[in-house]
Amino acid sequence: MLPSQRALFDIPRDVCYLNAASWSPLPLASQEAGRAAIGRKGQPWKLPAEFAGQQYERARKAAAALIGADPDDVALIPSVGYGVSTAGKILAIPRGSRVVVLQDDHTSPVLEWMSRAGAAGFTVDTVRQPADGDWTAAVLETLARPGAAPVALVSISSVHWSDGGALDMERISAAAKKQGAMLLVDATHDAGVRAIDVKALDPDFLIFPTYKWVLGPYGRAFLYVAKRHQKGVPLEQPAPARKAVAAEDTVYFRDLAYHDNARRFDMGERDHFVSMEMASIGMEMMAAWGNGPIVERLAMLTDRLAEGVANTGVRVIDRKLRAPHVLSLQFPKGMPTDLAKRLAAENVHAAPRLGRLRISPHVYNDEADVDRFVEVFRKVAM
Repeated sequence: MLPSQRALFDIPRDVCYLNAASWSPLPLASQEAGRAAIGRKGQPWKLPAEFAGQQYERARKAAAALIGADPDDVALIPSVGYGVSTAGKILAIPRGSRVVVLQDDHTSPVLEWMSRAGAAGFTVDTVRQPADGDWTAAVLETLARPGAAPVALVSISSVHWSDGGALDMERISAAAKKQGAMLLVDATHDAGVRAIDVKALDPDFLIFPTYKWVLGPYGRAFLYVAKRHQKGVPLEQPAPARKAVAAEDTVYFRDLAYHDNARRFDMGERDHFVSMEMASIGMEMMAAWGNGPIVERLAMLTDRLAEGVANTGVRVIDRKLRAPHVLSLQFPKGMPTDLAKRLAAENVHAAPRLGRLRISPHVYNDEADVDRFVEVFRKVAM
């Protein structure tokens, strides 16, 4: 099992931080890289000519490694919303069809299609939150509903942010393909933790940011685009999307053809002074630890949490249906509105989410954190 990596982070022993699903702390190495990078922007004349390109490709390679992709199939983008909007520009959703989304999913894979549905003549079909926490069964039932309009696209998160429900994306992908539907995956709460292999899953698009589970900064995200969509028109029209538009050349607009791969979907003003290297460091750390050891450690912690809060009147999703790294406590009589503040007053940090308390440990947490949470929770919530 992967040991606790707390020594790599700036987390005092008296702080019990169990909120990676909101934002993770930056590793010490990433903080140092960020400080050095700001210095580069302060003295840009010292930047080697090849520096920017090296930063782009390092980050692209690191992101690709986390999802089993070829680097050529990954675009550098600023957010999940940017990636979904890129997919929205590429895809033509037929009139009379439906786009399947999850109830209360992240806004990006839902609102993009809601905003387009009226004018485009398709419907958004929302999978209601299942009482038993089995999101996979609920999605499959929605896809196979008799008499329903054909499914054009399934646009969903692979782990639901509010209750920690883990979706079986292999089964969902197979069911979508059986109906000729496309698949867009928001892997915000999955990439870097559970194993993802886009070659086996074959989504049309898969997107994840760095500021949560892969220990990176805000403003960095990555978009996997299946080769069948790599002839689409990008959301922006920056020079790097084209084969040969460069100020260093003697002819500026030498070749306006787009790149033949996902690089055409890179954002404009790709950052390389500060956050790109920070993003790479976090992703490389996650890859070095490996999905198996990470899952084993985090599942141990959430199992210990579930055992610790047993008989306190809260409910949790069955172990086989929840992600190994997210445990959401449900309160049948309603969660106290100030519970998170009471916990924070004791230096214990978790997040209130849609009437639940979401607990999300990461590799920097240990058994002492879990035991501390249980002790404080029983004191302030009972």
